[in-house]
Amino acid sequence: MFRRILIANRGEVAARVARTAARLGIETVAVASAADADQAWLSEVDRVVRIGPARAARSYLDVEALIEVGRHTGCAAVHPGWGFLSENEHFAARCEAAGLTFIGPRPRHIREFGDKSLARATMGKLGMPLIPGSKEPVADAEHAKRVAEEVGYPVLLKAVAGGGGRGMRGVDRPEDLAAAFEEASAEALASFGDGRMYLERRIVGGRHVEVQVLGDAWGNAVVLGERECSLQRRHQKVLEEAPAPGLSPDERARILPIVADVVRRSGYRNAGTVEMLVDATGKAYFMEMNTRLQVEHPVTEEIMGVDLVEHQLRIAANQRLSLTQDELVPKGHAIECRINAEDPDDGFRPCPGLVETLDFPEGEGIRVDTHLTAGDRIPPNYDSMVAKLIAYGADRSQAIERMKAALAGTRIDGVTTNIELHKRILDWDLFVSGRYDTTSLETHLVGRS
Repeated sequence: MFRRILIANRGEVAARVARTAARLGIETVAVASAADADQAWLSEVDRVVRIGPARAARSYLDVEALIEVGRHTGCAAVHPGWGFLSENEHFAARCEAAGLTFIGPRPRHIREFGDKSLARATMGKLGMPLIPGSKEPVADAEHAKRVAEEVGYPVLLKAVAGGGGRGMRGVDRPEDLAAAFEEASAEALASFGDGRMYLERRIVGGRHVEVQVLGDAWGNAVVLGERECSLQRRHQKVLEEAPAPGLSPDERARILPIVADVVRRSGYRNAGTVEMLVDATGKAYFMEMNTRLQVEHPVTEEIMGVDLVEHQLRIAANQRLSLTQDELVPKGHAIECRINAEDPDDGFRPCPGLVETLDFPEGEGIRVDTHLTAGDRIPPNYDSMVAKLIAYGADRSQAIERMKAALAGTRIDGVTTNIELHKRILDWDLFVSGRYDTTSLETHLVGRS
């Protein structure tokens, strides 16, 4: 196992990785921008190195500066967390070239699965069911129109290098395609430095279901069940749960072995997430793959009784996967609410500022992942996450009741949060029934008082 690692991330991500590393006796080095210099989460690591100004491009996204920190502090490996450089092929390759183990997949797998158009082609060859769409990036709006005519409207334009809903546009009519293509491509270029687009049929009223995978360097691979991520606003997830109520037992039995086989045959190493879209008939299609842990990984940890960060570290240290598929049987149900400093009634406007009070309840089945304490400031430079509140129960009903009690017992003063929205979701008939889809939140609930 590694003696010392660099955590190339910040906030809740860095704190989460540091806690597992400490339990395993691994020393941690964190980097901090000028905006994070006095944050409480830095006390959870063994050493802190100032990395640059608040602007992420000159701090947390500065590949060469991060490599230098890792080498200078004697780190053996780098954990990129999720977000920032976690899916950056160049960063992974530079780590390896500098003698630092990248705690994640190989650079070629980041490329093959991170490029969404290439991922579709790769997964199709390996046997995954694909949403009808372009077999390669669409060159321009005219090319997109021809593909759209073949697959049928409505369609979805998506950035090849995209994520987080950026560079994505739904199109219902042919006359709207050209403008949508130009807008999406320009947004993708500004966000990712890559304006390429691909196109697929838009599955209206679909469910967003994702499958957690682990693979090691010895050819072993397992799936750790699935998560439901259909409660979204502007393609950003708000609440997640596991197992997914949107996946039938028959489809679960069909699709999970396919995912495990694909991961095994591809030689994929470390943690990853295969994202699926489930249509109204219950059939699941491959959508994309994230070559990292997801924000919502705690719900999988709760129902599977594992620490995914620990397995990431062990796999990166060239240890064999200690989990077998037969022993990975989900137990109970888990729900995660993303508590953000934002105003849902004002278009989810970020609300950075000083956190004056931060109190979370404790109790059976309750877990809180946060990097903040009272007196910390949420800077305007990064995402507005305050905490991830996770509730576990013997079944879905108990998990819901425990989450409702946890939300009622949470107190956050100084910044506006989305807690009231989560309370409305937990009381919402459509959520309680489990019959919601990716359009439900914005169609029926967001904006209600």
